Amino acid sequence: MAVVLAAAKIVPPPVAGTAEKSYKLETECKLQAKYQIKLGTWDSSTSRRDFLFVGGSVFSLISLTCISTPLNVLAAEKSSVEEEDDKGVIGAITSLFDPNEKTKLGKVLPKAYLKSAREVVKTLRESLKEDPKDIAKFRRTADAAKESIRDYLGNWQGQLGVAKEESYVMLERAIRSLARFYSKAGPSAPLPEEVKSEILDDLNSAEEFL
Repeated sequence: MAVVLAAAKIVPPPVAGTAEKSYKLETECKLQAKYQIKLGTWDSSTSRRDFLFVGGSVFSLISLTCISTPLNVLAAEKSSVEEEDDKGVIGAITSLFDPNEKTKLGKVLPKAYLKSAREVVKTLRESLKEDPKDIAKFRRTADAAKESIRDYLGNWQGQLGVAKEESYVMLERAIRSLARFYSKAGPSAPLPEEVKSEILDDLNSAEEFL
């Protein structure tokens, strides 16, 4: 296939007194001839075909090819992101309806148990750290701790599915220590620092397994 550039210069005869018009016509003719590209000749035993393309069409084709490549890449990336988003949504829905949950150590336990046990750790710790001199705040944190402990014991005390778990054992020990002290000293007695420290240690140990 041969490539022939038809660059014929077509110059119209000059007209007296119209040099500017002559120059303009010559320029237009040159531009027309420049963008006419005769691409190849295809011969066969029965026919001969010449392919003639306008220069503008060739550049348009090149431009479209260059643009289509990044568009395909962007479409593939978008599809990948959408697929990951779909997986994330499906995982979130599955987790929402799953009755179990993994602990910090990767053990699978009932989600309701973990929520209740964590609430006991949180509220009881806050109550023990609260300044008893601030009576209103101390009572508020103490009431929250009592409520969470009551809920925890009512739902999980003696449950075989969790009774042997380290978190259960540690929480039971902390609650027993608290109950044993108040049963002897009375409900209004200030909690000694030694007893408070032991209970806080048990809560910290329980939290590691939740």
